[in-house]
Amino acid sequence: MADDDYLTANLPWWDERAPAHAASAEYGVQRYMDDPGFVGEVVSFDRPRLGDINGQRGVHLQCHIGTDTVSLSRLGARMTGLDFSAASLEQARRLVARTGDRVDFVRAGVYAAVGALGGQQYDLVFTGIGALCWLPDIHRWAEVVAALLAPGGRLFLREGHPVLWALADPRPDGLLVLEHPYVEHREPMVWDEQGTYVDSEAVFEHTVSHEWNHGIGEILSGVLEAGLRLTAFEEHDSVPWDALPGYLERLPDQPNERRLIDRPWRLPHTYTLQAVKPG
Repeated sequence: MADDDYLTANLPWWDERAPAHAASAEYGVQRYMDDPGFVGEVVSFDRPRLGDINGQRGVHLQCHIGTDTVSLSRLGARMTGLDFSAASLEQARRLVARTGDRVDFVRAGVYAAVGALGGQQYDLVFTGIGALCWLPDIHRWAEVVAALLAPGGRLFLREGHPVLWALADPRPDGLLVLEHPYVEHREPMVWDEQGTYVDSEAVFEHTVSHEWNHGIGEILSGVLEAGLRLTAFEEHDSVPWDALPGYLERLPDQPNERRLIDRPWRLPHTYTLQAVKPG
């Protein structure tokens, strides 16, 4: 696959699903409209790690329909969301038009972000759950992040763990089996699935998507080789979606988070990574 063929391969998949995601309970768009102070569960999970971002200039890469971007804005950051899907950004702009949140949105792929954002630099580059698996080259991603950060600026990333992405579908015997690539592989994993990752009765025409996994070592190496300084890395035993249907249970104190029912200590579910650009 050529360097940017992933855009052509995945764009119809995302464009078609954006309206269904905006209408889903999982994204909670109505809650943002009903409550000007509402901050989504994904951002809330990492709020203690984010610290005070009031007044910071931030960019959210792969922002999709913009709910996490709005959440960060409500914590005081001046946010810009970037995504390659025009249909996703249409939903994002509808959201802020209704809520009044001051968030800008720019259409571009991640690897084109520096030019699309006019060479601006930011105090915060944020990437959320389920984003990196859509990119074929993690080192190229890290170089973009470094270019977007102002001196002293911070990368904040929470993602699904590559061990989780590498697992086979749940087995009746409960064994966790590594089936898919853990490290980055030039050729993508190709999926042909009728639905999407939220509850929806929508029928989709575009069902094929391309994804890549990136090992923890590759992610850390990419960040360090791009000139950033690692300041925090934490693995979590929970994930904010039903990643293994039938095998996870909601946490009583964090109902948006799910954990493996049987011996959850076997599996790193997600991780949070922070790094800064030297001043």
